[in-house]
Amino acid sequence: MGPRDKQGFGMNHESPLLFTARWVLGPEGVIENGCVHIAGGRILAVCPREDVPASLMEKQPGTEHRDLGEALILPGLVNAHCHAPMTLFRGAADDMELLPWLERRIWPLEAELTREITFLGTMLACAEMAAAGITCFADMYVWSNETARAVHDVGLRAVLSEGLLGFPTRSYGSVEESLALTRSFMEEYAAHPRISFAPAPHTAFTSTEEQLVQSYALSKELDSPWLIHAAETASENSRVLEMHGQRTIPYLDSLGCLGERAVLVHAVDLTPEEVEIIAARGAKIVHCPRSNWKLASGMAPVHALGAAGVTMALGTDGAASNNSLDILGEMRAAALGAKIRQMDPTALPAAEVLAMATRNGAAALRLPGSGMLKPGQPADLCVLNFAGPHLQPCHDPLSHAVYAAQGSDVCLTMVDGRIVYDHGAFPTLDYPALLEAGHEVQAHMRKVLDRKGRQER
Repeated sequence: MGPRDKQGFGMNHESPLLFTARWVLGPEGVIENGCVHIAGGRILAVCPREDVPASLMEKQPGTEHRDLGEALILPGLVNAHCHAPMTLFRGAADDMELLPWLERRIWPLEAELTREITFLGTMLACAEMAAAGITCFADMYVWSNETARAVHDVGLRAVLSEGLLGFPTRSYGSVEESLALTRSFMEEYAAHPRISFAPAPHTAFTSTEEQLVQSYALSKELDSPWLIHAAETASENSRVLEMHGQRTIPYLDSLGCLGERAVLVHAVDLTPEEVEIIAARGAKIVHCPRSNWKLASGMAPVHALGAAGVTMALGTDGAASNNSLDILGEMRAAALGAKIRQMDPTALPAAEVLAMATRNGAAALRLPGSGMLKPGQPADLCVLNFAGPHLQPCHDPLSHAVYAAQGSDVCLTMVDGRIVYDHGAFPTLDYPALLEAGHEVQAHMRKVLDRKGRQER
């Protein structure tokens, strides 16, 4: 692991930093020729570069100044839904329907997982997200303490979950054990400055009523969000209706699990009445457009949800169904998808979709202070290099961030005052060694899929 502070959880940048760039997105909008002053992992000032108070500089001797030039400094991007270890399955199961995708590809590969492979997959995911400007992500998978170990080492911020299923997994043998394990992780990481845990039932039809109700009570007791895949497909709603006599949203509401802590991932197959229920209860939505499109699940009614006042965040889902962990790509997909669904070019404008990827994601995950560049808040930020020809000329930097920029345009990412990605380099990890280990796992998984293919023939 990297250097540790007195709490044992990793340290931020040792000396004060002053970043300057052509544009900075501050709390009140874009600042031209702006700066961000950072010390002790916190933002001290966000302002035009000529307005940096002399007294502030005097109090922070030895400040390192980095002029980032033709660039836009943004709040760190928030990936509000991911399955990080599944990065190892990227490209192993494409152009397939959902059930064959699971049964013939994903489940056989997951049967080969070990704790170390889970850790490795998360390390690769963290590297990918850091290089794409993502400073914080929410994750749901198995052996989530291995995910936590990787997040700690790389230096990202995360809300992690052990997926709660109504049958045994690698991590637990019963419903009671699943809830006890979740509580133990939440308590163990309660003091960590960057990592927290939250309850996360998998779905309304794969998790038991006991898991749904008790995990929601646990989220209230320990003050966390409550995460669940919900209304992802029409077939899911049909399954829940058959099992419980109600569709997903009314069923969760009847159990008292649809309050302001609830974070509903996907929310594709919703009726107008269900949109109103979500809004009335204060539940949040994580929109994962590219995964939903790739699996032909549909398009979430983001226009109706936004009109009802629902807080919406963005997520990538796992790299096995996307196939990248790039929130900039999700921003563009969300904006364009909303326009074509409504047949309205004004639907989901750039500023709103950028909010989904920053402060809305932080709000959904109950992370006060994240998602904005504001004095006193944690120094979580990313920098887009605007020097490329596809970003010139620039009439509106926020429009470019949504409609023209790519994850590869990120040149620097900082979390809690610590640089985790810097112009192609990863200061907190050995990327060449990680790449080599990834190749070894890929070769093993190729053999697994080949064996499965021979059995099917």
